[in-house]
Amino acid sequence: MELTTVWFALIAVLWIGYFALEGFDFGVGMLLPVLARDDRERRVMINTIGPVWDGNEVWLLVAGGATFAAFPEWYATLFSGFYLPLLLILLALIVRGVAFEYRHQRPEATWHGWWDRAIIIGSLVPAVLWGVAFANIVRGVPIDADLEYTGGLLTLLNPVGLLGGLTTLLLFLTHGAVFLALKTDGEIRHRARALALRLGSGTAVVAVAFLLWAQLHTGTGASAVVFALAACGLLAALVALAAGREGWAFTGTFVAIALAVAGLFLGLFPDVMPSSTDAAFSLTTTNAAATPYTLGIMTWVAVLVTPFVIGYQAWSYWIFRQRISVHHIPV
Repeated sequence: MELTTVWFALIAVLWIGYFALEGFDFGVGMLLPVLARDDRERRVMINTIGPVWDGNEVWLLVAGGATFAAFPEWYATLFSGFYLPLLLILLALIVRGVAFEYRHQRPEATWHGWWDRAIIIGSLVPAVLWGVAFANIVRGVPIDADLEYTGGLLTLLNPVGLLGGLTTLLLFLTHGAVFLALKTDGEIRHRARALALRLGSGTAVVAVAFLLWAQLHTGTGASAVVFALAACGLLAALVALAAGREGWAFTGTFVAIALAVAGLFLGLFPDVMPSSTDAAFSLTTTNAAATPYTLGIMTWVAVLVTPFVIGYQAWSYWIFRQRISVHHIPV
């Protein structure tokens, strides 16, 4: 297998990890005003993701760095063409991270309220814009013969892009609600489970519509199978949740998001950024790749470092696996 294909697959895995892991803490952030009745309950919700949210963002940093090193042409066209949406995502993530660190620094309700709003908005903006961005990558964007993006912001806000944004928004909300049902106890747990069940049917309809479009637009036989399994994973999650099996339900939403992203990459390959202007101008794993020497060095680094990163994050989830409730929060 060529190293360009290997690195395309590795970048796909990094995005799969990012969406499946960061997705639930985006969902938790967006659900703060929906599920919490008072400050102690909001603190419970924030504490469920407190030990892991920053580790989840590492997947995004590594995905960006890997794209820059392995496919510099892809990185250049993507980050220049999608500059404003990606800037908004970056600002939202910065504000959100600051909010997690500063919220508890003062006791005033007004202080908490402002930082809670920052968490909500900082979770909502990326949840929508990542879907818009990926839908446009799969759909294809105007790229000229110099491999430069020639569209504008409104080019990205097309019906397909907006459908992608709605899909990730609903998936992350459902994923977050299921995570809260798994990680909390008491009233929050019951509210989260009920909300996830209510959200689930609408999420399934929207997600299936988007995946069906993706399959018809760029799909292959392999992506069709993966998309079907993703839909089954989401339905299985709702069945498990109705039966009170939150652990299996979270596994189902995790698998559904992971397989949906995997299917998008399977349908995209060997393109990394299709051109809607002319297929000959599309960025591929061949014309967007770095030199074989660079890819070879990166491969050895990935082989040596990746097991430690995954092992540490798995250890973190294991250590903080217990449920929490308002009884654990001092008045």
